[in-house]
Amino acid sequence: MTIRVLLADDQAMVRGGLRLILEDQPDISVVAEAADGAEAVELARRLRPDVCLVDIRMPRLDGIDVTRALAGPGVADPLRVVVVTTFDLDEYVYGALRGGAAGFLLKDAGPALLVEAVRAAHAGDALVSPSVTVRLLRHLTAGPAPGAARSAAPDRPLSDREIEVVRAIARGRTNQEIAAELFISLSTVKSHVSAIQAKLTVRNRVEIAAWAWEHHLIGPM
Repeated sequence: MTIRVLLADDQAMVRGGLRLILEDQPDISVVAEAADGAEAVELARRLRPDVCLVDIRMPRLDGIDVTRALAGPGVADPLRVVVVTTFDLDEYVYGALRGGAAGFLLKDAGPALLVEAVRAAHAGDALVSPSVTVRLLRHLTAGPAPGAARSAAPDRPLSDREIEVVRAIARGRTNQEIAAELFISLSTVKSHVSAIQAKLTVRNRVEIAAWAWEHHLIGPM
């Protein structure tokens, strides 16, 4: 199955470079490009791509507004949005995270990581790799964005096994890796992840990882 991707970046050269990298893969096709956030939202809603790769800084609507419009809590049928960001923009990272972003990609990420992020988002196994999102989340939770509220403890406490799964997700493990580490089946991991999302009232693995960092469940890495 071909993964249909929307690229949103205000720089034509950047979009062209991303297109070349992605369409070099046999299972990925770029179906549209947007030069600003408003165009990205319009195209995404009309074309329903599998993954939207969205720059954080764009005219008309920035990446946070685009993420909220396409994947936010009030969206009935959310799309999968991967946000392109940098380390030094805490408030943007936090806003995109809370807006429903399925993953983050650094501006200087190489081609392999770009492809990995798109495939992970499409599979519902958002990119939370030690090389990218964990460092972003650690940077973020070291000093929360101004006015940002700390996530509350869940009404239904997590089980010991669920805590193990949360810690593994926050360390960037995929479902397959979690299954191998905990000696459980892949379907059991997926069941745990679904239960965790319901208890924490979060929408994806990135928010699970953020919750783990905010509540200091992860030690130094």
